[in-house]
Amino acid sequence: MARYKHPSRKLRLAKLGRQTRWAPFWTVFKKYGPGRRIHPGRHTQVKRHWRRTKTPS
Repeated sequence: MARYKHPSRKLRLAKLGRQTRWAPFWTVFKKYGPGRRIHPGRHTQVKRHWRRTKTPS
């Protein structure tokens, strides 16, 4: 990739980076109740890693 990124490409990459973050921790309590312990990464829609899966851009 280029050293200096075009602003539109940078915005696109920033959006893709936000999509791969874990969901907030309070979503576990909201969805399952206080007794259930589940990782908040399970509530993330887009699961992509920079080594495993590449972006379509």
